[in-house]
Amino acid sequence: MQINSSCGLCGGVKITHYHQDKLRHYWQCECCQLVFVDESERLTPQQEKAIYDSHQNDLGDEGYRRFLSRVADPILARTSPPAIGLDFGCGPGPLLAHMLTEAGHKMSVYDLYYANDPEVLTGQYDFISCTEVIEHIAQPKSILSQLFSLLKPGAPLVLMTKLVIDKTRFATWHYKNDLTHISFFSRKTFAYVAQIYGSDIEFVGNDVIILTKPEVLVAPSEEIL
Repeated sequence: MQINSSCGLCGGVKITHYHQDKLRHYWQCECCQLVFVDESERLTPQQEKAIYDSHQNDLGDEGYRRFLSRVADPILARTSPPAIGLDFGCGPGPLLAHMLTEAGHKMSVYDLYYANDPEVLTGQYDFISCTEVIEHIAQPKSILSQLFSLLKPGAPLVLMTKLVIDKTRFATWHYKNDLTHISFFSRKTFAYVAQIYGSDIEFVGNDVIILTKPEVLVAPSEEIL
């Protein structure tokens, strides 16, 4: 099979075949190590939204609250209320924003399908959360650049996404079977992102990544623009 896409993170064109299953082919960028699905095998926006509409994100679900606490807790440990935060990709049930509001923060939310208010993407924030979002993005470089531009100096971007470990585990990885998941990051990929933006990086547990914008602003490398 021939690939039509360049890397959506660094723009690299040195792409190698990474894995194939009954659903799709997966490719890896030799530069930033991003694993991704070619545009020819991605869902349409309508198909993608239909899957999101089927998700049950109940604000009263204690299990869902515990899941999101893996992002909320590091944010609360690093910020003092009332801080101004953005939950980017909040989905139809913005429970994380609700939890952080309960803790005294002032929250804005944005979601392409469920809270598409461009005005919130013009502010400056003390922190941004991005939970189970980046794996759905075909062009993560544009989203990461946008989010870093919205952060105040010294502010954290807290992401949650499952991480690629190696080819063997990828072959049986349930995470790749969700057809809305098209971009898969590893620790090496996030280390690349941190280097490009000059940010500090911290991994919390198996799936939370904290990228802290530098206090002294530096222009992102042209490699990712």
